[in-house]
Amino acid sequence: MKRERVVVGLSGGVDSSVAAYLLKESGYEVIGLFMKNWHDETVTLSNECPWLEDSNDAMLVAEKLGIPFQTVDLSKEYKERIVDYMFDEYAKGRTPNPDVLCNREIKFDVFLKIALSLGADFVATGHYCQKGQTINREEVKSYQLLAGEDKNKDQSYFLCQVTQEQLSKVLFPIGHLKKAEVRSIATTQNLVTAEKKDSQGLCFIGKVSLPDFLQQQLKPKMGSIIEIPASHPAYLPAQEFQSVQEQSYKKRYNPEDGVLVGEHNGAHFFTVGQRKGLGVGGKVEPLFVIDTDVSRNTIYVGQGKQHPGLFREALRVDPSEIHWIRTDLSISTGETLEVLARIRYRQPLQKARLFQTDEGLYVTFETPQSSITSGQFVAWYHDNELLGSGVIS
Repeated sequence: MKRERVVVGLSGGVDSSVAAYLLKESGYEVIGLFMKNWHDETVTLSNECPWLEDSNDAMLVAEKLGIPFQTVDLSKEYKERIVDYMFDEYAKGRTPNPDVLCNREIKFDVFLKIALSLGADFVATGHYCQKGQTINREEVKSYQLLAGEDKNKDQSYFLCQVTQEQLSKVLFPIGHLKKAEVRSIATTQNLVTAEKKDSQGLCFIGKVSLPDFLQQQLKPKMGSIIEIPASHPAYLPAQEFQSVQEQSYKKRYNPEDGVLVGEHNGAHFFTVGQRKGLGVGGKVEPLFVIDTDVSRNTIYVGQGKQHPGLFREALRVDPSEIHWIRTDLSISTGETLEVLARIRYRQPLQKARLFQTDEGLYVTFETPQSSITSGQFVAWYHDNELLGSGVIS
């Protein structure tokens, strides 16, 4: 009987290395594929060439495991789908999540299509998440994206934009393991990546100086830093009859609402919740960005991490940005759904309610959330299953 073929995205890290080993041990025909997605080392924080080192490590792992290996250059697709999108989003005053985009646009689209062209039955990655199957309400088989067994490493959030079709072709060989177990397997098998540190920074690019990266296209432009007092009228207690639309409203300020405390070099370089890089001292508590206005090139800040300007009870997702992994569980206009939700990686899941309207999907939280950021992704769950996600407007 013909063995099923799996193409593994070998990144040069320990997780994908062990994923390839486990697949081979399970009897699959395994092929290792390294994705080269970035050439420009001028914006990295070190003198090292991250993709070259990673590629060499991936090749050594493939040799050790005795599996075929090749490198594919996806830098053109990466620039078009990720980098250009990032520049565009920052220019609009939003903060994109390149890791989520990377999985949606590169790993589970471009890479998946290449793998299928090589005759693969599946692709596999070293993500800490799991795949399940169920029979949905229409009595049709449906694939589930489940949290990884290691709650400290669960990466389901980064895969919140995958589709049913993509899930049908994906394997997550290490999703049932703890990180320590993965490293132990790599050590036992004498894999060169056993003690290698986890990668940091932008997906596929490495440890990048983000301001330098953005300044490739977004030019510095001096603007005002306005401090908003905690007594601002917008922070008065909400009335009980306040609508979900009003709760999700992104507070907007005017320069006259506060006091000029400094200057910055471009509102598009800053994001809500940011503390570093403001260059303003002499305050009782540290300043945090509570809003940005790229049209006026103005940053609004507040003192302390408990400043009311950092907190919102709800957010909205535009209709075109709503994505359901479990399409059979999607809700229609006027319907609500109790869920658990997170607005960033590693955030503990929060009790929330989805409310679908013609204007978009509203997510209201039981507890006000800090630093809800436009351009980031909100993902919603039932227990340990990720049901869907959307870009925060």
